[in-house]
Amino acid sequence: MVSESTANSINQHLHELVLSSSDVEEFLSELARVSARSLSEPGDEILCGITLLRHRKAATVASSSPAAQAMDEIQYAYGDGPCMTASREQEAVHIADLERDGRWPQYAATVRGHGFRSILALPFLLEGETRAALNLYSHRLGRFDHRATELARDFVHQTSMALRLAVRFAHSSDTAANLKATLETRTGIDVAVGIIMAQNRCSQDEAFELLKSASSARNIKLHALAAGVVEALGQGPTRTHFEV
Repeated sequence: MVSESTANSINQHLHELVLSSSDVEEFLSELARVSARSLSEPGDEILCGITLLRHRKAATVASSSPAAQAMDEIQYAYGDGPCMTASREQEAVHIADLERDGRWPQYAATVRGHGFRSILALPFLLEGETRAALNLYSHRLGRFDHRATELARDFVHQTSMALRLAVRFAHSSDTAANLKATLETRTGIDVAVGIIMAQNRCSQDEAFELLKSASSARNIKLHALAAGVVEALGQGPTRTHFEV
């Protein structure tokens, strides 16, 4: 398992990863691989999946290997399990022995059939309504003892900060893209209104009403009709002067 002496270097690596990743999906994929490497020992590989829970629907958004992905998918097929519970309840779920744990018997039996013996699921500390958990699978019975669990908790605490930062960056990028699209749409409508004013020698309000009426009559969205008016005049697609 990861030692306390390497915690700072892992944390620094994760924050650098946030800045270098092109999107959240890329960040999560690397996060799953880093988690598996950091929490494994020589000859004792830990598999890692990351479950995201939104609107009561769970999905694995990243995994350290296809086998980890498959273990998560088995859980979703049964409709519940340790990882979904950890995400939903925001509490750690530890299964030291899949054969003796009676909470999800069908799921446990299926996972045992793939050679796994113990599981640890830890919730990420995120913001808003998004819920997520780090899912750790081991072929060894009782793999996640007290020390291993505490070190994993510390690791999740660090990765939660990096993940929150990645989500904020993604939200900011989406907001900027949406704002730019809105400005360009608004610019296109304004240009179309100006063209209609010139062609019909009418006021701005009258031109806008003409555009709205045509949009309704033709069942075409206002911004699409405005773009058609502009392009028909040979001006090409409009662009906002604002850079977001």
